[in-house]
Amino acid sequence: MIKPVQLAHVVMRTSNYEPMITWYQKVLNASLTFGNEVVSFITYDEEHHRVAFIHIPDLKKPDAGTHGFDHCAFTYASMADLLANYSRLKQEGIEPFWCINHGPTTSMYYRDPDGNQVELQVENFDTVQQSTEFFYTEEFKENPIGVDFDPQDLADRLAAGESEEALKKRPNIGARGMGDDVPLG
Repeated sequence: MIKPVQLAHVVMRTSNYEPMITWYQKVLNASLTFGNEVVSFITYDEEHHRVAFIHIPDLKKPDAGTHGFDHCAFTYASMADLLANYSRLKQEGIEPFWCINHGPTTSMYYRDPDGNQVELQVENFDTVQQSTEFFYTEEFKENPIGVDFDPQDLADRLAAGESEEALKKRPNIGARGMGDDVPLG
């Protein structure tokens, strides 16, 4: 079976064209590789574009509680990088609406100008195998959602010298499911 080698890019259609491009450039620390009045491309790495925007005037917002795309996620190399990005965005007035240690990842969720969810995360385990093994633990069975955290607290603890390994360790709070104060949409 032939498989793709990577997820290349995400494309957003929007009537909120310029604010969306600006927001994603700030959040991802990305640069514009092409842009006109119809389509724009940005990237944060060697790829020619990771996020694209199509300008379609007068789109209506989707109804709440409907099927569709939930969120996209971007992984940082370290907890220090994730927290430095959090601090940078906070200074820009961009703050996460939900911060959670899922177990395999420590994640911060943001809303873009159109209300789409963007997850910025760091892997908590050294290998994909270790992350996958966590899915089969009693701890994950009891709480597949995770544990909320205060990102400023993590940033302060990292600055005080606490190890990334300690910051990534998910506290065991017992049972938690989708109905337990989990923000949806």
